Amino acid sequence: MKAMKRERNGGIWDFELGIAPASGGEDLILGLDGGTTSTVCICMPVFPFNDGSLPPDPPPVLARAIAGCSNHNSVGETAARETLEHVMAEALSKSGSTRSSVRAVCLAVSGVNHPTDQERILNWLREIFPNDVRCFVHNDAVAAMASGTMGKLHGCVLIAGTGTITYGYTEDGREARAAGAGPVLGDWGSGYGIAAMALTSVIRAYDGRGPQTKLTSSILQELKLSSPDELIGWTYADSSWARIAALVPVVVSCAEGGDEVANGILLDAVQELAESVKAVVSRLGLCGEDGKDTCPLVMVGGVLEANRKWDIGKEVINRVSKEFPRIHPIRPKVEPAVGAALLAWNFLKEES
Repeated sequence: MKAMKRERNGGIWDFELGIAPASGGEDLILGLDGGTTSTVCICMPVFPFNDGSLPPDPPPVLARAIAGCSNHNSVGETAARETLEHVMAEALSKSGSTRSSVRAVCLAVSGVNHPTDQERILNWLREIFPNDVRCFVHNDAVAAMASGTMGKLHGCVLIAGTGTITYGYTEDGREARAAGAGPVLGDWGSGYGIAAMALTSVIRAYDGRGPQTKLTSSILQELKLSSPDELIGWTYADSSWARIAALVPVVVSCAEGGDEVANGILLDAVQELAESVKAVVSRLGLCGEDGKDTCPLVMVGGVLEANRKWDIGKEVINRVSKEFPRIHPIRPKVEPAVGAALLAWNFLKEES
């Protein structure tokens, strides 16, 4: 029987007291996707490691839990850790299992940008789980990539949700990234970047420093405000990135309605996202020396969803394809948290 770690965090693991310890039962993997808006944890069984074996497509998910932001750069380290621990405990509780059943944990969270970030979170995970549990910590782009490639790390992934980042991986282990430095240092093309530009355009129009735009009336109506003056108070009352980014659908609607300012904002976003992808593909040579080789491009995030006439994701692909004609866009069939679990499964398979 695995030795359980000390109780922590106000009895968050008390549910385990009512569950018999695992003895020869099903081994589990926890996969976590921690973004700026939400954090998802899924519980997946460990599949057999036969030669050439592949996980089921789609893999079964035994339980799923969701919580708020776990990016330590956004909410602080204490709150981020509390969110992550709560969501893991909830997923295990829903599956009727305890930490003694866990074989591996793969945590992919935004804000993990340096080996020191990884080591700090790994040490924290080791305080929670038994010593023989394999723990892996990555940026959330890794889970997004794995969700489109069934746990394999090769190709390029573009995430454009509240924030944005582009990551690339080669089969020999090299990697590169572009953007993803947060709103101050340049998350242009992200939901936050698009919405922030829209808010700026409304203020500029109100001041007489920029062209008039339908964004003014549409955003005021969405926020139930009566004057652009009130946008200042609304913005700084709670400047969370996700709250600002929630205005992206308003910008898209205005662009679809023919507003030139909104259209220009989206075109700028497309340009920024495409340049990030092209930079990563070029640095790693993912499409070969002549740019004509095939390379998967996993596309994840609400900004890239293909459900509007003004399709940002489609426009990004069109721009990238001009330089890399055999880029192969993939819209994952499973969510990034499942990708994280599949990544852990592949790691376990390689070690077996």
